[in-house]
Amino acid sequence: MISGGKVAFHTLGCKLNFSETSTIAKQLEESGFARVSLDESPDVVVINTCSVTENADSKCRNIVRRSLSSNPLAYVVVIGCYAQLKPQEIAGIEGVDLILGAKEKFNLPSLLNDLNKRQAGEIRVGEIKETRDFIPGFSSGDRTRTFLKVQDGCDYFCAFCTIPLARGRSRSASISKTVEQAFLAAKTGAKEIVLTGVNIGDFGKSNGDTLLELIKELDKVEGIERFRISSIEPNLLSEDIIDFVAKSKKFQPHFHIPLQSGSDYILSSMRRRYRTDLYRSRIEYIKHKMPNAGIGVDVIVGFPGECDSSFQETYDFINSLDISYLHVFTYSERPKTTALRIKDIIPVPTRQERNKKLRILSLKKQRAHYEKFVGSKSKVLIESSEDDGIFYGYTPEYVRVAIKAQSTLPNQTKNIYLESINPNGFINGLIKSQ
Repeated sequence: MISGGKVAFHTLGCKLNFSETSTIAKQLEESGFARVSLDESPDVVVINTCSVTENADSKCRNIVRRSLSSNPLAYVVVIGCYAQLKPQEIAGIEGVDLILGAKEKFNLPSLLNDLNKRQAGEIRVGEIKETRDFIPGFSSGDRTRTFLKVQDGCDYFCAFCTIPLARGRSRSASISKTVEQAFLAAKTGAKEIVLTGVNIGDFGKSNGDTLLELIKELDKVEGIERFRISSIEPNLLSEDIIDFVAKSKKFQPHFHIPLQSGSDYILSSMRRRYRTDLYRSRIEYIKHKMPNAGIGVDVIVGFPGECDSSFQETYDFINSLDISYLHVFTYSERPKTTALRIKDIIPVPTRQERNKKLRILSLKKQRAHYEKFVGSKSKVLIESSEDDGIFYGYTPEYVRVAIKAQSTLPNQTKNIYLESINPNGFINGLIKSQ
């Protein structure tokens, strides 16, 4: 095992990937490596990839090229979902030296025995069914907000998704070990923790624990001001969880709930485990308990079989919901998914047109959400700053606020007067006395 040197990381994809990058970075730092940026001539470059976003191949190639432009002799390691699913494809990228699968990536320090460039990438990718261990961790590098990994893998096998093939079966640590990671995150100075995973509603499935029991214990962690629950399946978001968030002082009134389609026919084709009546009931119950809660929604357009009337059903259904914003994804074919068996393929231009329509709807929903808060005060956790003295942060309901200030604000919670909506997607705020 090589001891020492400079290592750089580049992470593509989800919050879970950022959490795992931090875990591997800590392992290498303990082995004597110093973490640097891609442009600081690193000896080792680790690229954590994603299979959900489009153009995984070209994105990976671009990062490899950028890495080697800084140091042509850099030892390039590719990990993540793309590495698990298509290692041979990655091995064909010039400049890649090592490809590690879902299980092998956490053994990276012990695999760095020789940093000489390879003529072809060495593949170390095992069968995904052999990946059973849960490796805990949380993202670092941003003092304000951290992503806490509470769950990994998925047992759902939706028709469009490769994640079970890339990450394996659902698994998680015990409540006590998860809470221990939250305490460690608090010691880094983080004020907000976002719970992340592939299917976090499945937390504790293998050992009898539940997500509700976990969040009750996390609520007691000292030093953390805010918790947010990241994407959670509507069928796993129980009324008990919503009730607890409604009364908690730390868990924020903010949910992200995948919908994917507003057509029951398409939901069935997608092999989703709920229908629109259940989804609507979840939104209505949240709004009953927390009228101003922020609610984000994932939706996929252009899934095979989504005719014009099915898309219109989706548009009308979303338009009828009191939600705050959309994450709109254009369906793209993924190898080894059951959606490939569906013959009624939607033309790409039609997919793109539908994506545009829902993005416009998202902007309307976001503005309606923001308008509820104009003229009021809110606690804003300041997360970042710009060179022109503008600082950005979020309210509990996930409203992005920009504050002009002279003093240093990041990682502080301030009482902010929400003055007006800015066309760039945030609210202009003024600092008021606590």
